[in-house]
Amino acid sequence: MKIAVIGGGAAGMTAAGFAAQNGASVILFEKNERYGAKLRITGKGRCNVTNNCTKEEFFDNVVSNPRFLYSSYSKFDCAAVMDFFESLGVPLKTERGNRVFPASDKAADIADALIKFCRDGKVKTLNEKVCGVEFENGGFTVITSRQKHSFDKVIIATGGLSYPRTGSTGDGYAFARSLGHSVTELSASLVPLVCREDICGKCRGLSLKNVKLTATDNVTGKTVYEEQGEMLFTENGVSGPLVLSASAHMDDESGRYGLFIDLKPALDIKTLDKRILRDFSDNKNKDVINAFSALLPSKLIEPFVDLTGIPHDKKVNSVTASERERIVRLLKRLPLTVKSKAPIDEAVITRGGVDTKQIDPKTMQSKLIPGLYFAGEVIDCDAYTGGFNLQISFCTGHTAGISASE
Repeated sequence: MKIAVIGGGAAGMTAAGFAAQNGASVILFEKNERYGAKLRITGKGRCNVTNNCTKEEFFDNVVSNPRFLYSSYSKFDCAAVMDFFESLGVPLKTERGNRVFPASDKAADIADALIKFCRDGKVKTLNEKVCGVEFENGGFTVITSRQKHSFDKVIIATGGLSYPRTGSTGDGYAFARSLGHSVTELSASLVPLVCREDICGKCRGLSLKNVKLTATDNVTGKTVYEEQGEMLFTENGVSGPLVLSASAHMDDESGRYGLFIDLKPALDIKTLDKRILRDFSDNKNKDVINAFSALLPSKLIEPFVDLTGIPHDKKVNSVTASERERIVRLLKRLPLTVKSKAPIDEAVITRGGVDTKQIDPKTMQSKLIPGLYFAGEVIDCDAYTGGFNLQISFCTGHTAGISASE
């Protein structure tokens, strides 16, 4: 059995290694000289490998087509992925949010372990750019920049469009379309958001912890995302874990989405008002601008007071009840308007991909062409931050590799 795996990333190396371990003759094609290029920069170079969570928690964090993953996940779940890397000699650790990292904090350890896994299985590697895949008379021809190769089966694991400098330039979508498959609409996901309000630039670099972010669809009036955690202001918008996850629920229509930040989620309106009254009582002879130091980060105070419309030099003891009500309302629901998503090359992953209706979820084999398999980000499946997207790559790669080799 001769198998081609196209793409030397997380899904591709996993597929190649398991196919070889199962007795197949495997050639792994990667156009970059370094294998696992995207893996090496994930998690700010630390690589959030997976999430140490339950099955239910995993599927709660999958945004697109979670049911499609039931079978592949059951064969190679989060615990199995952790065991797999530790068996390859990479000790792991679990951090806040059940995020799993190599104990060394080096993403290269994960990439190098997968390379060794492939090498030990006698996977042949070729640094050749694949230009096309053809299917004829029950077999495949893989056309590269240098030559043509014949195979019994092909696994496409080329990634998405995010981080194009690592080689994720959408090649797999073109291969899938040329072989008769549908590709759903592609857009950036887990990406910073550009906002209209200038408060973002004024607070650039400020990280907010333990806040609640609510994202609403202005067209339907529905809440599309709501969660508590961390976020930060950027030069022209917002980013951080909460924002990246919220972006997974948004399309690219400008102005369609609103964000609301609850700066004090632990306090209801009545309790927060009492807190402000107490702070104001302690600072009654000060200017308003100097009365928020116990309530807000210093970088946020001036732009926040600007939003209230209260003059900076107004004495605290002359703040009216309606002005205080405005302060409370803004603390609980600071509004931002999403102008756009950041460009897709700033995205962690791509939303959309090869239509899951055309792939057998039990094997990752195409329903249209026997012997053709898909794995990883090229498939229309995506999840929140926290190691869930790499877990998808590992479990679909595992299923594709083993199924193709049988």
